Amino acid sequence: MKHLILGTAGHIDHGKTSLVKALTGTDTDRLKEEKARGITIELGFAHLQLPGGIEFGVVDVPGHEKFVRAMVAGVAGMDLVMLVIAADEGIMPQTREHLDILRLLGVHTGLVALTKSDMVEPDWLPLVQEEVREFVEGTFLETAPIIPVSSKTGAGLDDLKAELARLAEGAAEKKRDGAFRLPVDRVFTVAGFGTVVTGTLLAGEIKLGDELELLPRKVTGRVRGIQAHGARTEVGQAGQRLAVNLQGIDLDQAHRGDVVVPTGIFRTSRRVDVRLDHLASASRDLKHRSTVRFHSGTSEVTAQIILLEHDALPPGQSGYAQLRLDQPLLLVSGDPYLIRATSPSITIGGGIVLDPFPPARRRRSEDALRLLVSLDAAEHQRTCGLIVAQALLSGVSFDEIVLRSGIARKQAEAALQGLLTTGEIIQMTREPRIFLARSAVASLKQLLVDELSGYLAANPLKNGIGKEELKTRIPRRSDQRFFAPLLAELEKEGALLADRELVRPVGIKKQTGAHSSGLGTRICKLLAEHGIEPPTIRELGDALRCTEKEVRNHLAALVREGLAARVSGDIFYDAKVLDGIRDQLTSHLKAKGEIIPAEFRELTGLSRKFMIPLLEFFDNEKLTIRVGDKRILRKR
Repeated sequence: MKHLILGTAGHIDHGKTSLVKALTGTDTDRLKEEKARGITIELGFAHLQLPGGIEFGVVDVPGHEKFVRAMVAGVAGMDLVMLVIAADEGIMPQTREHLDILRLLGVHTGLVALTKSDMVEPDWLPLVQEEVREFVEGTFLETAPIIPVSSKTGAGLDDLKAELARLAEGAAEKKRDGAFRLPVDRVFTVAGFGTVVTGTLLAGEIKLGDELELLPRKVTGRVRGIQAHGARTEVGQAGQRLAVNLQGIDLDQAHRGDVVVPTGIFRTSRRVDVRLDHLASASRDLKHRSTVRFHSGTSEVTAQIILLEHDALPPGQSGYAQLRLDQPLLLVSGDPYLIRATSPSITIGGGIVLDPFPPARRRRSEDALRLLVSLDAAEHQRTCGLIVAQALLSGVSFDEIVLRSGIARKQAEAALQGLLTTGEIIQMTREPRIFLARSAVASLKQLLVDELSGYLAANPLKNGIGKEELKTRIPRRSDQRFFAPLLAELEKEGALLADRELVRPVGIKKQTGAHSSGLGTRICKLLAEHGIEPPTIRELGDALRCTEKEVRNHLAALVREGLAARVSGDIFYDAKVLDGIRDQLTSHLKAKGEIIPAEFRELTGLSRKFMIPLLEFFDNEKLTIRVGDKRILRKR
């Protein structure tokens, strides 16, 4: 079964609803006010099945200019359209605006139904058809069939159905892969079941039990039931009109303009980059920073237009713009939209969303315009490369590239693989996959080298910087997960050496040893003089009249030179004194096999302040191993 959405469009009282009833048997005017006034106010829905496995969800839209908002919501998801023109009246104002809306919102296939053909003389019909043909010239309906019909007598209905079936054979179905997305056009409640929303499923499949959320409000729930064309089903497919029963979501939490999506996949935006087509019929230039009504899917919000190339866009011209929305919306690259003036309330333009998550753009930025031109032309590899490059040092994940570009995942994979092969981009992390441009990687590597040089210049007694310390020098806007691959690259290039926990430069003159400095010599002397109970760092600083930082720096250098050893936080031993204690312990263990803390204190004469840190030091050194309260020699 091929699932498509068939919509109506056209001026008020031209017979759209009557035509739908004649085709389907369903009266789509369901409201009391609609019955009383004889006009369509809200969207109406019906079901039409044609031979050859064609199933249409039919959307009947209002024709009155006051209800264009509802009409626009109904266009979302249309695959084919019947532009309805009454033979006795011909082209009218809403006929023109509806055709503009259809074109701007990306409807590409349809026909013209010339209704009320029974109300005009037979020789009048060719004249009306000629007028309609001139009217649709240059649009997607330029070569479309123009079929005279009468909903009253049934004349022409068989021809209309035959043309709909023919057009349906060539129409592409919506993609059933990927995540489901259902813009909500109606919300109501059913006793005993709760909240129900309806809409056209734009992509994917939705199943009973699926976890879902309503965006932009981020209300979460579950699929309790699904109906397609009035019949219960366990799976709703892209291209179908669906009614979805939402479990866990109250009636006042769902609204027209919301979108039903899987939990945690999509996110909303208040800023989008677009291609903007200004209608030739507009009465004046569209100025930078104009405020308009923005329509996409079933949603409508206020937006400010930031023209990226011009100060004003004349009627009939196109350009790139950033739209700043007063409320967050779920938009995907490639989504059509339209804009309407606030006063008077008329359609003035539209286009497609190019980047739903852009940064704030600088006007006339060459980088921004290059990306938008690439997105507009669907140059996938170039687009992916530009998105990665413009992420600068922050990098960008695979999922973010897909969301921003609108490129299918398989095509994005292929594009990125091409960029990886040429070396234009580099994958920095495995999960999630984050990519950096080659130039950004080079900048980060140079930054690490510069940070190492700056650190050594500020600490002349040190030969390197701790890995964790250097890692913190990665910029905040970047990612510390990049550190390991950056360090590996720098080692491979011979720019530095990573020795255990220390990173040091390659090919520079070795720093002056701490022992050769006056302060280093005096520290060594004090440690040796105090023997098995050396002074702490603070005590060394007090004795030598220097800062604790100076003592720590010199002690670190003495440790690297093998003249001192760090036993715990601020306890350092002269290397020879420590060797003596180690030899005592080793000899005892070889003779006795084990030792407890009290025996170690008796053996060395140490106080508890030094005894416990030394025992733990020898454990960490893997000389001994602790078994209960005892230490024994570790097997070599």
